Amino acid sequence: MIGRGDRCKRKRSRCRGMALALIALPPVAFCAETQTARGDAPQIHSIDLPTALRLAQAQNIDIQIARERRNEAQANHAVAVAKFLPWISAGIAFRRHEGRTQAVDGTLVDVDKQSTTYGPAVTAQLDIGDATFSTLAAQQTAVASSAALSAQQQDSALSAAAGYFDLLKAKALVDATQEALKTSEDYEQQIHGAVGAGIAFKGDELRVQTQTERYRVALTQTRQQQRSAAARLAQILHMDPTVELVPLDSDLVPIALMDFNSSAESLLSRALRSRSEVQRSEALAAAARDEKNNAVYGPLIPSIGMQAFLGDFGGGPGNASANFGASRDYYFGVNWRIGPGGLFDFSRINATKARLHIAELNVGKVTDEIKRQVVAGQSRTQSLAEQMRANRRSLTAATETLRLTRERKQFGVGTVLEDIQAQQELARARADYVSAIAEFNKAQYELSKALGTLTTGDNEP
Repeated sequence: MIGRGDRCKRKRSRCRGMALALIALPPVAFCAETQTARGDAPQIHSIDLPTALRLAQAQNIDIQIARERRNEAQANHAVAVAKFLPWISAGIAFRRHEGRTQAVDGTLVDVDKQSTTYGPAVTAQLDIGDATFSTLAAQQTAVASSAALSAQQQDSALSAAAGYFDLLKAKALVDATQEALKTSEDYEQQIHGAVGAGIAFKGDELRVQTQTERYRVALTQTRQQQRSAAARLAQILHMDPTVELVPLDSDLVPIALMDFNSSAESLLSRALRSRSEVQRSEALAAAARDEKNNAVYGPLIPSIGMQAFLGDFGGGPGNASANFGASRDYYFGVNWRIGPGGLFDFSRINATKARLHIAELNVGKVTDEIKRQVVAGQSRTQSLAEQMRANRRSLTAATETLRLTRERKQFGVGTVLEDIQAQQELARARADYVSAIAEFNKAQYELSKALGTLTTGDNEP
């Protein structure tokens, strides 16, 4: 048994040496090099958190959709501004008449004539009230779409960070399960040797073997969880899901992203100033207010029509087509529209007032939701910080318990069942501690998102 133990120790020493050599290698940046496994194994990419955040801003589909909606709103604002500008048309008009017509003195005569008109015409139909309020509403809609893009960027950054920490947690659980399996396998070998020497009970060996097989099953499950976490992160980053993402960080450690112990009032004040959702809802309310003003006050402002024809006119009796000369026609008019779409259109006025009321209520709804997110996020972060500290103490106690159990067994006092239970407690303590760290890190990002201070890494204006 002593020789077998020495060989196991030498084997573990060689493994630790290989691990240290791998750690000493320079890290490979994402996309700088692809590790392609032989056979049907998937390609493997290493990725870290900053890279995941950058890729989320560059490739996330939801951000691309929000960006195109912003471009559409900006274009609609330009269309609204263009209502103030005249337009120019150019063309040719041919007119011919054969048969009876009425002269200016009232008599009916037979006429055979034709005329041709060609040249440019400048036309403007300016609905001043509608153009003014529509432009203001379109401007506020463009502001709202920009705020929506900013909000989507933070949502995507949060999703990328959460996906990365889930992947890192899954990898840490795989490492912890592998270590538990290795410990159980070593213990199984020792019990097997003791059974062969006749100093241990065969049932103890079978009990340890059962525990080892459970760890093998757990290892398969944690590896599948890691693969699923990699696929979810690839979906968030809009990447090929067949390429397996592996976290570049070797350990899952707590981060200090922000001070989450500030007063709730200060956090709420910061969130209401910074959240893009508040800016978006207020801009949409302002747009609804401009639409209501357009329905109420727009028809009071008259519409102005202007036209100027600056071409040539010619023709004559029969088939004559001469006598062309410059022709100038001018028109200017002011009018008010009464009825649908104009004055006294109370249905339109009531509809716009209702939409304004809805938009104002939505501002309050968004504000209440942000307050809830901040309070819940702070409470969850503080709770997870305490859970993480408790799990760290539990892990320390479980490690010491296993050590003391092994010492008791060496003196012939401890039992195999005690050792197995100590291993199980240590494995659970490691898994709980890893999960607590991952959730604590995610909670800080969620609170930062609730405050509107999450860094997205996107420099687009």
